Amino acid sequence: MEVQQFYYDNKIVKNFIYATIFWGIIGMTVGLMLAFLFIFPNYMEGISWLSFGRLRPLHTNAVIFAFVGNAIFAGVYYSTQRLLKARMFSDLLSKINFWGWQLIIVGAAITLPLGYTTSKEYAELEWPFDIAIALIWVVFGWNLIGTILKRRQRHLYVAIWFYIATFVTVAVLHIFNSLELPVSGLKSYSVYAGVQDALVQWWYGHNAVAFFLTTPFLGLMYYFVPKAANRPVYSYRLSIVHFWSLIFIYIWAGPHHLLYTALPEWAQNLGVAFSVMLLMPSWGGMINGLLTLRGAWDKVRIDPVLKFMVVAITGYGMATFEGPMLSLKNVNAIAHFTDWIIAHVHVGALAWNGFLTFGMIYWLVPRLFKTKLHSVKLANLHFWIGTLGIILYALPMYVAGFTQASMWKQFRPDGNLVYGNFLETVTEIMPMYWMRAIGGTLFIIGMLILVYNIYVTVKNASKVEDELAEAPALERVSKKRVAGEGWHTWLERKPIQLTILATIAILIGGIIQIVPTIMVKSNIPTISSVQPYTPLELEGRDIYIREGCVGCHSQMIRPFRSEVARYGEYSKAGEYVYDHPFLWGSKRTGPDLHRIGGKYSDNWHFNHMYDPQSTSSGSIMPSYQWLIRSELDKSQTESKMKVMVKLGVPYTDEDIANAQKQMLEQGTKIEQNLYSDPDFVTAYENDKKNSGEDFVEMKNREIVALIAYLQRLGTDIKVKDLEDKTTQN
Repeated sequence: MEVQQFYYDNKIVKNFIYATIFWGIIGMTVGLMLAFLFIFPNYMEGISWLSFGRLRPLHTNAVIFAFVGNAIFAGVYYSTQRLLKARMFSDLLSKINFWGWQLIIVGAAITLPLGYTTSKEYAELEWPFDIAIALIWVVFGWNLIGTILKRRQRHLYVAIWFYIATFVTVAVLHIFNSLELPVSGLKSYSVYAGVQDALVQWWYGHNAVAFFLTTPFLGLMYYFVPKAANRPVYSYRLSIVHFWSLIFIYIWAGPHHLLYTALPEWAQNLGVAFSVMLLMPSWGGMINGLLTLRGAWDKVRIDPVLKFMVVAITGYGMATFEGPMLSLKNVNAIAHFTDWIIAHVHVGALAWNGFLTFGMIYWLVPRLFKTKLHSVKLANLHFWIGTLGIILYALPMYVAGFTQASMWKQFRPDGNLVYGNFLETVTEIMPMYWMRAIGGTLFIIGMLILVYNIYVTVKNASKVEDELAEAPALERVSKKRVAGEGWHTWLERKPIQLTILATIAILIGGIIQIVPTIMVKSNIPTISSVQPYTPLELEGRDIYIREGCVGCHSQMIRPFRSEVARYGEYSKAGEYVYDHPFLWGSKRTGPDLHRIGGKYSDNWHFNHMYDPQSTSSGSIMPSYQWLIRSELDKSQTESKMKVMVKLGVPYTDEDIANAQKQMLEQGTKIEQNLYSDPDFVTAYENDKKNSGEDFVEMKNREIVALIAYLQRLGTDIKVKDLEDKTTQN
């Protein structure tokens, strides 16, 4: 048999490792800034692009897609070549993958702080970036599948199965969740509305966690843990069961993010059932990973790489136990909207993704640079500081979550809420926010230790060169199963069939959940009194989206006594039919806003946005003074309304033609209302005198549009005549 020589492309792996480290520092630093904004809400006062609402999506995108994304590519490009005994299919595609991904990240780092966002969690980037992501992802998949097809290793190792499933599923999720109609170069509206948008978003959002933060890392676990431990994978059969059950079940679990909401009951129940089942394959993977270390536990004491990987796998096990538990309705009723969810997410992100990445880097760099790690002691120090950081981050957030849930739901004997003022719950958990900030600081210190250790290692090492390898050419065998060959063993040498079956496995759940919700009108009861937003309210809603208000405030009152008593009548599916995108939120750092309309005066909202502490003592909301100063851009209002018409919102031609007039009239009314406050009159008249020709009337400023939107929320229905206004289509 002919033995062929070839070269592994190590330079692309090196580039992705550098990018992983760089963006990891950036993403975690932004996260630490956010943690301190809870404690000092106004330390970025006056700087719009450094406000909490704009930095939060930057943090999540930087950590998920920049830090973790580059780590995935580094691990996949290294392991794929060695598992398949082949250089990557195309050096050009590898370079396009690398530089294209970095350019997308840079674009995100610029546009998100500037307020260009779709508001959809983990999918905040606007439509040009969505297209770019799809194209670069196709490049990655093309390179991966091309390498598989020209491989010199007949059977595909388990890690490759997970890489294939990751490519296929992320592509499907991204494309369908990102369907939107552009208004301009950096503004679009989701094609889905309300309940439908919520379901599609969390089908994407949960499975972004599943197929971007989990399945590729399971593939990396199956490669790097055996390599680091110098042991084979514990169970081949368990890996088969783990793979197929995981990718089939995971895709169904999204609705557990929407329990007790306006989502149809049947969809919620499906999400619960499959989420509970998800525990078994998840723990199957954890067991397979940990038992791979049998006979190597003595090495764990001294080898920092194995230390990181053990904690990573354990963190995966904890997070995947907690996820199914949180999907139980009685548990979800307590945990949802609280900091418990923040703790859950970060156990997975910091331990599973972070520590596995660190372990992989410490293992890879010495091999790429043909040297030894500069300091094993520093790597061990990084491990212990990082572990302490995770503990100090997660535990306070669990306590904060339990405290919030308890305080929100307590009633006095007279039937009134014990803590009727939402701020009482915020004040109570401030010490927990301090501890979180300390934990985050320790985690970043650990990351900086890694940077120094890797820097010195690389500095004193030789230049990374393509690595010479050899392997026999792939021998052709029968397309059918040969004697003694198991079904799955046969499938492992059939990448096309494997990919098709994996695609079918992930599509079933999505189709069964989403198609009926979109196609069957009875799933979304309509309410005749619900009308489209006025032009000014539409502009105000876009400001609400731009400022990231959905990151702290929900717009979904669940049918619980405590929530109805605190916020008002519970939310109905029909109230959201014109919401492109939905804004239900996933966290209540501040109170729910769905019934805020008419609750406070226009002056209260004005003062609250200018100085939240002046209206709500102890508030940790930052000020939004630029909204009071900035002129409202009305140039795209008609275009926005025309796009909304295409999406099914019943604006008439007359509504669009009179949009500017309507905005002026509604803005004038709000301005007149603001004149009831003597302090406003004094400040406004002084501003008018001092501004000269640059003066912008209050009715034309952004704050007025936002007030218009807030005053509209939840006012379309009245409980007393709800039955008369609800019709089933």
